[in-house]
Amino acid sequence: MGKHISRLIGYLWVIVLLSSCANKKDIVDVEQPPVIEQQGSGLLNLSAPFIYWDQEITFQFDLSKGNAALKGSTTDLYLHAGLIPVNGGSWQHVATDWSKNDNAYKLKFISAGLYSFTFTPSKFFNLTNGGEFGQMALLVRNGDGSLVQRNKNNSDLFLPLVTSNTQAIRFVSPTLQPTDPITLEQMYTVGDNLKLKVQATQSGKISIWDNGLLLAESSAGLSLEKSLSLQSNGLHELEARLEAGGKIYFSKAQLFVQSKPTIAALPIGVNANGTTINREKGEVSFALTAPLKTSVYVLGDFNNYKALPAYAMSQTPDGKTWWVTVSNLDFSKKQTYQFLVDGQLNIADPYAELILDPQNDAVLGLTAAAVPAYPAAAQGVVGVLDLPAKSYSWKTTLFNKPAQGDLVIYELLVRDFVKQHQYTTLKDSLPYLKRLGINAVELMPVQESEGNSTWGYNPSFHRALDKYYGLKNDLKAYVDACHENGIAVILDVVFNHAFGQSPLVQLYFEQGNVAGNSPWFNTVAKHPFNVGFDFNHESSYTQTFVKDVLTYWMQEYKIDGFRFDLSKGFTQKNSGTSESDLSAWNAYDASRVAILKQYQQHIRSIDPSCYIILEHLGGDQEEAELAQSGMLLWNNMNGVFNEAAMGWNANNGSDLGRLFPSSHGMTQPSFVSYMESHDEQRLLFKCLNYGNSSGSYNIKNLSTALKRMEQAAVFLLASPGPKMIWQFGEYGYDVSIDENGRTGEKPLLWSYLQQDDRKKLFETYAKLTRFKTKNSIFQNGTIITSAMKDAVKYFVLEKEGQQVGVLGNFGVESVDFDLPAALQGQWVDNFTGKELNWSGQSKLSLLPGQYQLISKTKLNK
Repeated sequence: MGKHISRLIGYLWVIVLLSSCANKKDIVDVEQPPVIEQQGSGLLNLSAPFIYWDQEITFQFDLSKGNAALKGSTTDLYLHAGLIPVNGGSWQHVATDWSKNDNAYKLKFISAGLYSFTFTPSKFFNLTNGGEFGQMALLVRNGDGSLVQRNKNNSDLFLPLVTSNTQAIRFVSPTLQPTDPITLEQMYTVGDNLKLKVQATQSGKISIWDNGLLLAESSAGLSLEKSLSLQSNGLHELEARLEAGGKIYFSKAQLFVQSKPTIAALPIGVNANGTTINREKGEVSFALTAPLKTSVYVLGDFNNYKALPAYAMSQTPDGKTWWVTVSNLDFSKKQTYQFLVDGQLNIADPYAELILDPQNDAVLGLTAAAVPAYPAAAQGVVGVLDLPAKSYSWKTTLFNKPAQGDLVIYELLVRDFVKQHQYTTLKDSLPYLKRLGINAVELMPVQESEGNSTWGYNPSFHRALDKYYGLKNDLKAYVDACHENGIAVILDVVFNHAFGQSPLVQLYFEQGNVAGNSPWFNTVAKHPFNVGFDFNHESSYTQTFVKDVLTYWMQEYKIDGFRFDLSKGFTQKNSGTSESDLSAWNAYDASRVAILKQYQQHIRSIDPSCYIILEHLGGDQEEAELAQSGMLLWNNMNGVFNEAAMGWNANNGSDLGRLFPSSHGMTQPSFVSYMESHDEQRLLFKCLNYGNSSGSYNIKNLSTALKRMEQAAVFLLASPGPKMIWQFGEYGYDVSIDENGRTGEKPLLWSYLQQDDRKKLFETYAKLTRFKTKNSIFQNGTIITSAMKDAVKYFVLEKEGQQVGVLGNFGVESVDFDLPAALQGQWVDNFTGKELNWSGQSKLSLLPGQYQLISKTKLNK
């Protein structure tokens, strides 16, 4: 369920039947609720010792505890609750509706940040028999669901249920959290004394254990107390046992004991983040940037995910980095691992190259040979160390990238391009792209993002490949095949923000937001159109992270270039978050320019020919300076091309003049122009729904609209400089961007290529891409005349004695066009091959939708 963090409950309320020998007892492992008296100090305090299925109970919520997302609230709050089966699983029988604010689950206000809820479980869930359910799972939310109270580690709250005939035992003291597994509310330090108290439902033999060692026992009674002096650091697993009726009942809780970390410099040759594998010594060094933290442990298959003293990480003298070297690892197996920070927070490695996500991986159907099984002892996302991996053998070791000015980029979303959503299938489509004639593919984000079927702009692990599309060697094989076919691979990267699953976000997080001491993020976004959590690019921590990620993709996958999503957001100049006034955000920002140039310098130090494309969409002054340094800027022409294609040309609404560098304050076309992208509505959809008409000429007619697509493509691809095509525009994809939700999956319509008019559109694109890549005039030809505002549009390019003219009637009526002097004379029509003699001709008749691509000498193709 989207609003919940599901947990697999591995050892709650499990009855383990041992041998029937007389000296054996049935053992019942009972994970009891973190029950605190009403006056207790936890996030969730109960009015009764146990939560019985058929008895009334009151929950009292202290919202200053846990993640404190609703701390100090005085407004209406609502419970969201479901049940977890005895054997574990996800939320079931959810008795509340997230989208409705019903009095049936409205909390009672007591005072600011203090609320209660009184109910009987059987009545609340409308179920007679609760025996099949071991836990109640719950959250507290505000009215619109924008703020959600969870545990300190942002997990859901889990409370074991008791039926009337069930025996149970629980810890009364110390204060516990309703996490899974149950943990203590606070951390402790070596030398602290801890008061333990347990309570049972009936008299019996009671005992208390710490890491398997007996602390205290009573032969008969309902409760037992013991003081514990904490002498060792790391994880302590506490157990309370009740022996009654021939069975043993367990209650377990975990506490973390910290000690002062060892201060030691990072060893030479060990990376400051992520992992460093030393195969000769059979060891792996782990490192994590986490200033201001008090302890970090590495957990993994190698220690059964227990924070043992030997796996405590040392802290560097500057307090910024934690590291440890682990020996005696089995290099024949893939290992999983994560970090435990301050005894409370389990995170995967922000630098992990592959992760396992218990929330989203099950539906992928990955085999054990592809990825290891999710470790039962782990919590949350874990990283994967592929220790037995062999290096990929590249077929193309030296790839000559297309010249920047020759780029014809094909923007591609793997999910919506091939039915199988896999790199292996995507590779099979390369002959199609070769026929189209493009020379670069721009992959929408392929890094791990939240969920599976997404656009990828909600990143969580910037170095980890999203398993939804395949594994490392699958992508490498695709890049390799692209290079074999002369096609560059550009990767869309998202560094404006990260989402809540990111370890960088989780490391410094409080009250539903990143904390003010986060080394990477702003607590409030500095600009409009932000999503997720806004990176602070003036922070040296962020700059290091971005550079490390870029280096990894270039060196590991031979990526040829990057498209920086929302690069205008790389600012600390606060322009507010209002989307109605963009003037402050668009204003020149010297800091932002310096940041982008710094990233450019880093990239070019590794690969001097790497493409750097910015989705900046900013002011001309700033873009011109960025272009002068060698970067490319996205040039969104969707609006004006839509108007032109639909035949609405009044009031300069279809002015295509921004195709030319002079309109940007540039001398060279250092921008990537496009008329469609993943963010924009399809031109053909607009034409078919909103196209103009006159008499029998109607742009809403499919055949007519497709001809308008040809016309638009000629003006786009024949203008100077790099260009981009959004997938399937080449055959007239006409599904609305809003179908199945803006970012939802769109239908595959390869059958369109069986239609003659659409096939003709594809062939027109294919001719244009070849003209563009085989004739240098389209790289940086000089505009000697143009008129791009009215219904009849034209321009003439010139370079090294060659001239190219493009003209078309974007109106809906025939026009006798006054030929300018630059278009008079002898020409060749490059679509028909015919020679044209317009010498001394003052007028030219143009039908609506008619276009021509002419040149003084025949273009190479």
